Amino acid sequence: MGLIKTGILGLVVLYVISIFLRSSENVVPELPNTFWGPGNEKPNVDKSIRPFKVVFDNKDIEDLKFRLKNTRLPKPGLEGAAWTYGLPGQALPKIIDHWLNKYDFKTREEYMNKYSQFLTNIQGLDIHFLHVKPKDAKGKKVLPLLMQHGWPGSALEFYKIIPLLTTPRPEYDFVFEIIAPSLPGFGFSSPAVRPGLGANQIAVVLKNLMQRLGFEKFYTQGGDWGAIITANLAAMFPQHVLGMHSNMCNVLTPWNLFKVYLFSYFPSLILPKEDYHLMYPMSEHWSSKVEESGYLHIQATKPDTVGVAQSDSPIGMAAYILEKFSSGTNKAYRLREDGGLFEKYTPDELIDNIMWYWIPNTMTTAMRIYAETFNKGMLKPGAHNAPINVPSACAQFPNEISYLPPYLLKDRFKNLIRATKLPQGGHFAAMENPKLLAEDVWASVKAFEEIKRSKST
Repeated sequence: MGLIKTGILGLVVLYVISIFLRSSENVVPELPNTFWGPGNEKPNVDKSIRPFKVVFDNKDIEDLKFRLKNTRLPKPGLEGAAWTYGLPGQALPKIIDHWLNKYDFKTREEYMNKYSQFLTNIQGLDIHFLHVKPKDAKGKKVLPLLMQHGWPGSALEFYKIIPLLTTPRPEYDFVFEIIAPSLPGFGFSSPAVRPGLGANQIAVVLKNLMQRLGFEKFYTQGGDWGAIITANLAAMFPQHVLGMHSNMCNVLTPWNLFKVYLFSYFPSLILPKEDYHLMYPMSEHWSSKVEESGYLHIQATKPDTVGVAQSDSPIGMAAYILEKFSSGTNKAYRLREDGGLFEKYTPDELIDNIMWYWIPNTMTTAMRIYAETFNKGMLKPGAHNAPINVPSACAQFPNEISYLPPYLLKDRFKNLIRATKLPQGGHFAAMENPKLLAEDVWASVKAFEEIKRSKST
């Protein structure tokens, strides 16, 4: 009886606290155009847009191969444990062999340069981005679409979806022009030299990037950190964001979490029976989140410590990244001896992504996004908990790390036009299921454009 009373009291306290916190969720502080580069901001900062190409220097390749050849492998994983303890030692020789003997650096370099790439200095940082225009718009309206990746991914995740979005389709009167940056500190984009560049501040940088390119209004799309930044952009800059599409929609306000708990007693009020498993039982879902999120805590507190080993050992970096591609694609893969690693991706494309951390040595600076975002600032009002009023769409893949039904998504996405449950796929949607994601982007933007036209008539 004591436990029941304690539980009820805890819920009442949580409810009261959530009411107070909820009152501040509508506030979106205006963030400054902070200078994140070395030294002090100068009035004559180079604002040009410079062509860029990925280059694998022979010295870098030789150094990489030396390190791979001299890898000291860990002891094998436990019998029957599969990947539940992480990527096991016995999985590493296959990865090393492919990287050393089968990965064609010249061919992969050419592949990485198949799309036009550029650098431009925004707020003291050289921001690297892909800029892909439709080859033949054929009289159709060209819509700018800002696409944002996450960790441990890169802009390479979009290589398969880009042609699906930039090729005109007869059933649509528009086509997309893609801008896909490497987030600050990721890939070939400069990192900040002082603390503070979190997801809210990155949204400012990317808005300024789009304006530098001449886009005062644009659509935006993202997954993982890209989803968080996409939502922040929409909350902070509704005058610039025509609409947002996310393949990881989430709401992290106390009020929403309280409702998730409350509806665990009455799930039929918000979910059809066949979808109960996507949210409940809560104990199962939260224990899974705790099991899979240890990396998040350490990267949110000591990213530089974790980065030391990964900056020195290519196979150490590979193990850290590839384990996330296994569990993020399908958490059931951790029960397989091969981790399901090559079920959805080729060895080349997985190593390509690792190369965008290894060659520019940006793993440490990329991981800092966790420390700069998941801190006490999350308890204050900001874009991360503010309502989003621009037209929004959520593509919901069944193996994504979290799920909320439309009723709960609308706590934040006030103008939710579409929430589409897709038949297959996980966290790295653009790379794993580019056709499904592209179809949802096309359909969502069509709905946004129709709404815009109806308001203008």
